[in-house]
Amino acid sequence: MVAGQCHADERGRSGLIASAVAKNTRRLVPLLSLAYFFNNLDRTSVGIAALQMNEDIGLSAEQFGWGAGILFFSYCLLEVPSNMMMYRFGARRWLARIMMTWGLAAAATAFAVGPYSFYAIRFLLGVFEAGFFPGVIWYISIWFPARARTGVLAWFMAATPLSSLIGNPLSASLLEMDGVWILAGWQWMFLIEGLPACLLGFLCLVLLADTPDKAAWLTSREREALLDELAREKHDKVRKDLWAAMKDIRILMLTGITFAFTISSYGIGIWLPLILKSHNLSNMQVGWLAALPYFFVTIAMLLWARRVDRKGQKISNLIAALVLGATGLLFSVMLTSLVPALTCMTLALIGTISARTVLYTIPQSFLAGPAAAGGIAFINSIGAFGAFVGPYMVGLLKDRTGSFETGMIGMAIILIVATGIAGGLGLLVTHNDDIPVWTPK
Repeated sequence: MVAGQCHADERGRSGLIASAVAKNTRRLVPLLSLAYFFNNLDRTSVGIAALQMNEDIGLSAEQFGWGAGILFFSYCLLEVPSNMMMYRFGARRWLARIMMTWGLAAAATAFAVGPYSFYAIRFLLGVFEAGFFPGVIWYISIWFPARARTGVLAWFMAATPLSSLIGNPLSASLLEMDGVWILAGWQWMFLIEGLPACLLGFLCLVLLADTPDKAAWLTSREREALLDELAREKHDKVRKDLWAAMKDIRILMLTGITFAFTISSYGIGIWLPLILKSHNLSNMQVGWLAALPYFFVTIAMLLWARRVDRKGQKISNLIAALVLGATGLLFSVMLTSLVPALTCMTLALIGTISARTVLYTIPQSFLAGPAAAGGIAFINSIGAFGAFVGPYMVGLLKDRTGSFETGMIGMAIILIVATGIAGGLGLLVTHNDDIPVWTPK
């Protein structure tokens, strides 16, 4: 009788948690995903703008690569401080501040007149958007139990490929506004795509809450069940000190892997429009073809995340994603005609973007409190420097060799090294749940 009652109580508790997770998903994920959509669009649409902008303001391939990636200098420097301020002052206001200021900076790119003003505005964009991505990752970790987190992260990160799937054709069509009200098409593109982030920042203030105990959309029983579940998980985590977390070899390995796949995802994403343009396509054709890989990336990433949620084996899936990314890049060099090369780059993007989704569920398995906020920001801040290295490396090698092939090979080698690091990380995890168990002295 007692056992039956306990079983019924557990079923009721699970039902309350499931209801809370569903409500949180409906309330939080659409807004955060839309914000991340514009975050990625404001970073990467510069690749489409380059079809007009580079000639208008006199940028070489190397200068464009430098400017496209320079935002990550300031972004990386301020990532951890920004996340710690979010932890202290609350996610709702801090995320709103980030969105409003990055939107203004992204729109201001329309007024670049040469390489130095382009560098300065992109640098400020990094200052203002620092902390957004790791802040949301941490925010999700305090609203969703571990077993629901990979799926939620996948829906949030789906904004990455979707921003290119929708944004590339949109950006190319905005180039057609060239000459309207004396502005160039690329200037209209930056203005129209940058300002929506300001509105989303205002919506954050209205719709979000800092923590589950302040969620008016949950019933008292749902809040209690969810908070109890999150408290149980937090009790099992081993790192609560930020400095100790940053010295943890697992964090350092995850940081190196993040650096590697970010080099490739941004190296491909930023340069893909100009690579396609080299096949003598129109700007509109470039916009649509540059979007096509991200249709398949979106589907593959969501399916991959669903499998990880069901089966676990995060490290094995991370390794598989990195191998796929490296293989796609290598074959894109060997198969140089348009359709095969684009197919190979699609596989490379599936690998690198899926690797990101899997990786960011791993540190949440052993970090809590300030260590979770700061540790995830540390991984992203150092790893995100790859978003400068990738575009700049491809541009530099393009100027030196006259082709994109050397850049593709270089990115593939970096992914192969990251695969080895991921294999080493696998030695520090349990075989049952992929939660790292090694603790440094």
